[in-house]
Amino acid sequence: MGLMDGKRGVIFGVANNRSIAWGVAQQLNEAGAELAFTYLNEALEKRVRPLAESLGSKVILPCDVGSDDEIAAVFKELEQQWGTIDFVVHAVAFANRDELKKPFTLTSREGFALAMDISAYSLVAMTRYAQPLMSDGGSIVTMSYLGAMMAVPGYGVMGVAKAALESSVRYLAAELGSQKIRVNAVSAGPIKTLAASGVGNFNEKLHIMETRSPLRRTVSQEEVGKASLYLLSDLASGVTGEVHYVDGGFNISAE
Repeated sequence: MGLMDGKRGVIFGVANNRSIAWGVAQQLNEAGAELAFTYLNEALEKRVRPLAESLGSKVILPCDVGSDDEIAAVFKELEQQWGTIDFVVHAVAFANRDELKKPFTLTSREGFALAMDISAYSLVAMTRYAQPLMSDGGSIVTMSYLGAMMAVPGYGVMGVAKAALESSVRYLAAELGSQKIRVNAVSAGPIKTLAASGVGNFNEKLHIMETRSPLRRTVSQEEVGKASLYLLSDLASGVTGEVHYVDGGFNISAE
């Protein structure tokens, strides 16, 4: 018996096989979950579809999380296919690369709004449409980063968006707890992903984490996947409104 046998859910945010969301998907699949995936556009579909199909997924849907209509369409299709769902993985974030290169004081109004919309508000929108499909309760997990808690050089507006994301987790958890829907975040140290390529001095950040984190190394996709699996499973039935730090995500030693 797998930990997630009989559980069904959707994963937003797989871009390629180095995505954090893909690490989560692999752990959920190994635990017995049935998965649905989304992709942003045709270019990403060419990467996402083969990965999803390799895990036996039969529900692979387009979704721009900047559109309420497209988010709603995903959950409508899930309702038609499955009736109910048990979990949602939100692993989506975006800020214009040019904004991340600027001093934070020079962040444009448009760039600030875009980062907040895609990186934080999308969780609120997904939860709104997922809620009716979680009639027996469920779990929602999103991905955060150290920049939500402290100023990280080169992270700029994305750090502010992640702070908003973590605050949203607490408000959503408080609102939905009575319906047995749990909402949590995983905050991991830096991992080489497509999104991370836009962060300034990223390799330097990796080196700092390797020397200062308690485990003296960076974390892996697999380890983030395991932490997410815990939060999405019944093992974490009493955990909600929390940010779950994976080594290097917050507890950095002072040496």
